[in-house]
Amino acid sequence: MPDVGDALHIAVYVLAGVAVVEAGALAVLWRLLARSRQEAEELRQRADARNWLLSGGREAVKTVWNTANIMRKEGFGAAVRSSIEDLADWAEVERPDLARVTRDGRVVIMFSDIEESTALNERIGDRAWVKLIGSHDKLVQRLVQRQSGHVVKSQGDGFMIAFARAEQAVRCGIDVQHELDKDAKRKRQEEIRVRIGIHMGRSVRRGDDLFGRNVAMAARVAAQAVGGEILVSQPVRDALRDCAELQDIRFDEGRDVELKGFSGSYRLFAVEAAPDPDLD
Repeated sequence: MPDVGDALHIAVYVLAGVAVVEAGALAVLWRLLARSRQEAEELRQRADARNWLLSGGREAVKTVWNTANIMRKEGFGAAVRSSIEDLADWAEVERPDLARVTRDGRVVIMFSDIEESTALNERIGDRAWVKLIGSHDKLVQRLVQRQSGHVVKSQGDGFMIAFARAEQAVRCGIDVQHELDKDAKRKRQEEIRVRIGIHMGRSVRRGDDLFGRNVAMAARVAAQAVGGEILVSQPVRDALRDCAELQDIRFDEGRDVELKGFSGSYRLFAVEAAPDPDLD
């Protein structure tokens, strides 16, 4: 019979063998786990890359389409563009749902931007410009909300805004001009001159062609305005002219203009609002 010492030696050898086997198994499992993690990370990166490509591809298509549309409409000379033109082209591509703003199938569209904003930016510097734009955005957002409007899109120094009624849009435009005048006088800061154009027509649910035409019309009306002016199309003027409750909103005699992309001439009217009592 083997003595106790031999038995102990055998037990030690067996345990050592088991330990070696377990260590080898753990090493294999570790390598498999590391490989699995690496493969999972590679799959995640591929998925992220694929999603980025798909998203970027969609944006690239929109950008190419938009650029081609600009070139087709305005030629190679359209290198410097206003925020109004950029917003109008964005809307033509994106087709935002404006029908939710109104129940009667008509929507009032207002475009605005700061006159000669590029020159103003260069004159006051980037830091002051960013601060000025931030203040301007907050002002417009607040006044649009006051008149129950909806900011469809803001870009740079420009806004595309939708209202259910012509009165809301015109009053919002008047409020914007009044507030800018007050700010300029109170703070003695660089005056911001904003041009505003308003047009009304059928909403998007009445057809894409009507949608595109009315948005483009509103943008063209705004492009005809000068800083500090609110121009409206004849449908907007007609909607407000005969309302006895709106005697504080008046219009001039109008002027006939040709609008880019539209045949014939159109009569536009400047809003002549009552003076703001706070400025007296």
